[in-house]
Amino acid sequence: MSIDADCLLDWFDESARDLPWREVDCSPWGVLVSEIMLQQTPVARVLPVWQEWLDRWPRPSALAEESQGEVLRAWGRLGYPRRALRLHTAASVIAREHGDEVPDDVDTLLALPGIGAYTARAVAAFAYGRRAPVVDTNVRRVVARAVHGAGDSGPASTSRDLADVEALLPADEPTAARFSAALMELGALICVARSPRCTGCPLVSDCAWQRAGRPEYTGPAKPVQQYGGTDRHVRGLLLDVLRNTTEPVEKSRLDVVWSKPGQRDRCLDSLLVDGLVEQTPDGRFGLPGEH
Repeated sequence: MSIDADCLLDWFDESARDLPWREVDCSPWGVLVSEIMLQQTPVARVLPVWQEWLDRWPRPSALAEESQGEVLRAWGRLGYPRRALRLHTAASVIAREHGDEVPDDVDTLLALPGIGAYTARAVAAFAYGRRAPVVDTNVRRVVARAVHGAGDSGPASTSRDLADVEALLPADEPTAARFSAALMELGALICVARSPRCTGCPLVSDCAWQRAGRPEYTGPAKPVQQYGGTDRHVRGLLLDVLRNTTEPVEKSRLDVVWSKPGQRDRCLDSLLVDGLVEQTPDGRFGLPGEH
């Protein structure tokens, strides 16, 4: 089980996107913010918001001192806003318990609130050059095709996926970190889910999927995420109202955003439960910490 590391890294050196969180002067905090923002969100949408956040909150302590409501407002329409609150909580712990410096090892990163297996390893690898298997959807797809000869990766298995990538990593720590970034970039740019660009792939001559005749994926179908009309959509509409105000609003201001009262009220209740919205004693609604 192997991938030609030299071939992949040569391709990465020539073809990698110029992203600010990959710059040598990007702080570990900048890397952590980027990794949280990039979860389920395209790079193009993240870039301007990431830059605004780093300009405004260049250290964890700066974000920790901000109100949750303002953090949610700055998150804008990146989606999955609970990520913003988790990042705010993690920033508070980093500032208080780690001298305002993002930890550099996986276990300590995993102990931070809201930091999971992927994010901890990504920060260790990309911010500190550690040898840590970094596994996302793109990486899983590349490994499935190039190593296992399958058309796609199938259902995720954290232990199996981490073991697969661990076995592929070069022994040298800095090289392993670059290899992790290159593997992810290959899946994002070349070994894409639909219509992979195999003619431009540096691994094409050794790819197990190519050698097997590029068989179709026959495993379990992956769920197609819908957005319009879903509870996630309605929650976003409700939050938009509150992000565009400086003080709590009457419920009537929220009622106009969606015509189905049952779904609308259910979504508002879920926002309250998640701590993304708070209700004032007089019955109005606002972002947390802003009344």
